[in-house]
Amino acid sequence: MSKMVQAFLTGLFFTFILDFFLFLGIYQNYIKVHEIDVYYNILFADHQNIFIFCFFTLFIGYIVIYTGKKISIFIMSILFLGAFSTLIPSVGSFVAEKMLMQKGITLYTKKFSYHGDLYYNGRKTITFYDYELKKVIILDKNKIQSGV
Repeated sequence: MSKMVQAFLTGLFFTFILDFFLFLGIYQNYIKVHEIDVYYNILFADHQNIFIFCFFTLFIGYIVIYTGKKISIFIMSILFLGAFSTLIPSVGSFVAEKMLMQKGITLYTKKFSYHGDLYYNGRKTITFYDYELKKVIILDKNKIQSGV
């Protein structure tokens, strides 16, 4: 029983560290670059997937506690390299675009329609690049009628 608890806690610890560096790369290479007004903590909390987090917690815990030292070092090295790779600007930007960006969408308000790329869908605002205006605009989510 204690080995199972130890595996769970070890998996939780390492998954949290991997998750932290994944979102740090996204924050540095996408959020800051596009000057999106969101704190790291909000980004980290809002984009967690509990099922993926639990899967990696159990997987990593099992690997670290129940497999051989060489196998666990090899697998953990690959996972850490993957998470740390988001600190490279091109990789971090690519991962963030896949997670956060929606390209070629149209948003409507009572007076206007906007066609462009959604950079970030926040809690209260939407950061949106409009093709006609050729600039980034901030839209209030309460005024959007449809589209997102």
